[in-house]
Amino acid sequence: MTEIEIGRGKRGRRAYAFDDIAIVPSRRTRDPKEVSIAWQIDAYRFELPFLAAPMDSVVSPQTAIRIGELGGLGVLNLEGLWTRYEDPQPLLDEIAELDEDSATRRLQEIYSAPIQADLIRQRIKEVRDSGVVTAAALSPQRTAEFSKAVVDAGVDIFVIRGTTVSAEHVSGAAEPLNLKQFIYELDVPVIVGGCATYTAALHLMRTGAAGVLVGFGGGAAHTTRNVLGIQVPMATAVADVAAARRDYMDESGGRYVHVIADGGVGWSGDIPKAVACGADAVMMGSPLARATDAPGKGNHWGMEAVHEDVPRGKKVDLGTVGTTEEILTGPSHSPDGSMNIFGALRRSMATTGYSELKEFQRVEVTIADSQHSR
Repeated sequence: MTEIEIGRGKRGRRAYAFDDIAIVPSRRTRDPKEVSIAWQIDAYRFELPFLAAPMDSVVSPQTAIRIGELGGLGVLNLEGLWTRYEDPQPLLDEIAELDEDSATRRLQEIYSAPIQADLIRQRIKEVRDSGVVTAAALSPQRTAEFSKAVVDAGVDIFVIRGTTVSAEHVSGAAEPLNLKQFIYELDVPVIVGGCATYTAALHLMRTGAAGVLVGFGGGAAHTTRNVLGIQVPMATAVADVAAARRDYMDESGGRYVHVIADGGVGWSGDIPKAVACGADAVMMGSPLARATDAPGKGNHWGMEAVHEDVPRGKKVDLGTVGTTEEILTGPSHSPDGSMNIFGALRRSMATTGYSELKEFQRVEVTIADSQHSR
C-alpha cells in the first residue's frame, strides 16, 4: 500500500475503518435459508460466529450460558466482579446509577478487591455444568498466576486478552509470560490478542495460538486513542492479520489460525465487513451490552476503565434495545442494525451469493467514504 507523506522524513499508510468500506453485490444471489454462518475452532462448533467479550457489563455466568445456548461463545472475565465478590449484584446496581463523569474513580475502588482462585473455579463450574462450551479470559499479567485454577476447573477455551499482546514483552520489573511455552504446555486451545499489525499477528501465530484477536482500543467504551494516541482502523487491521495468517499457513505447512475481529463491531453491518476483510468470527461487547438481560442493563465498561494509573476506557450508557436472543437472532423491531445481527449477516451473504463464511472472505469490497456514501 502506498505511503503518504505526513511531513519531511515521516510517512504513513492510509488505513480504513469498517465505516470506510462497503460490500459489493455480485451477479449471483442466494436463498438466505441455504446460507451457513457456522464457525468451528479446534473441536468446537458454533452456529453463530462470535464471542461475547469478557466484560462485566456483557458476560456473567448466566449470560455465558444463555449465549452458549443460542449458538455463540460467552467468555468469562476472570478478573472481574464475579471472581472478586461472592455476590456482585449490589455493585452492578450501584455502577448502573453512576454518572459517566464520576464513574471512573468508583470503578477503580470496586475493582481493587482481590481476585479469588476459589471464585474462578466456582464461576467456570457454573458454566461448565450447564453443558455449553466454557471459555474464560485473563490478561497476560495475570495468566501465570491463575491459569492453573482455570485449567483445573475444566475450561474448554482459554483466552489471553489485553489492550495489546505481543509475543515479545520486555520488562526489567518482572518475568514476562512466555506465550509459546505456555500455549505448548496447555491442553486446551488458546485465543490471544489483541494485535493490529501483520508482524505482531505473525509472531502471535507462531506461539501456537488457535486464534488471534484483532483490535486495539476501538470499542464503544474505550478511550485508548485519546489517552495513548494509538489505534489502527479495523478494516485495515483485519486485512493485515488475515494476510499474516495466509503467510503463516505457507510457513507452517498448512496450520490455520483463526482471525477474530475484536473492536469496531457496533452494528450488524460491521460483521459482514469484518468477514470480508478476512475474519473468521467477531468478538462483541457493545451490541450485547444493549440487551435487557445483560449484567450492565445497558451500561457498558471494560477493564481498561479501571486501570489504577492510566484508565483507557469509561462507563457509557448505551441503553437497551431487546433481549440477547432478539439482538442475536431476532425478531428485530429496529432498523438501525442493533437487532437480529446474525440474520443480517446471513442476508448479506445471500445477497452476494455466498453460502459459507470462508467463501464470503473473498467478496469484493469498495472504499465508501463514510461522510458521503449514504
